[in-house]
Amino acid sequence: MSSNEQSPMQLRLQGLVGDLEERFSALGCDVVHTLGEVTMRVPRQRLLEVAVALRDEDVFRFEEVIDVCGVDYSTYGQGEWQTEQASAQGFGRGVQRDAELQLDAEERFAVVYHLLSVTNNMRLRLRVFGDTGQPVVPSVVEVWRGADWFEREAFDLYGILFDGHPDLRRILTDYGFIGHPFRKDFPLIGQVEMRYDPEQQRVIYEPVSIESRTLVPRVVRNSNSSSAAGESPEQQDSADA
Repeated sequence: MSSNEQSPMQLRLQGLVGDLEERFSALGCDVVHTLGEVTMRVPRQRLLEVAVALRDEDVFRFEEVIDVCGVDYSTYGQGEWQTEQASAQGFGRGVQRDAELQLDAEERFAVVYHLLSVTNNMRLRLRVFGDTGQPVVPSVVEVWRGADWFEREAFDLYGILFDGHPDLRRILTDYGFIGHPFRKDFPLIGQVEMRYDPEQQRVIYEPVSIESRTLVPRVVRNSNSSSAAGESPEQQDSADA
């Protein structure tokens, strides 16, 4: 196969992009095809309508949701290590630990759905943004039953509410947990620590006593694959998360 010849999968993905744009552009959906993946941004008020069409229409037939996750974009694109003029040896790099949180950003929270079509052997990513103050997105449990616990996880870790979910409660954190630990403004060391008190003969909670520190700083780098393909950083970023 020559370098300019497209593989059967690339041709099928291009066909999927065309079908998605033809079917859903009138509903306000935007389609991006980059790095061998297709992502469609869907207005939240149109999510259920789009989801049913993607599941039932023969040209799509996305029968399965294989993952649902939340995203907090309040520090998106910000790195903690100086990489442009960093030393080539050791760890003598300037670390900026005080990230500028964009807590009032218009598009801070998003829900990302990864869909699989067994019939057509295709994959698709959906991205839906919620409100900044209290993000609310329609539940897709009635469309894909497998989204049940995924949506509970996104609620637990990000505080994203799923309207219409049959049993929206925490699934990973402890009883009485306060806050949502995957939000960027949640402290990495947590709010409280727990230990067993032999005198009271029970587990007790106390304020955190350890010092907050950055163990694995975020580093933002351009992808080599996108550079080789001649794609701009904006095209690369559009497929992240």
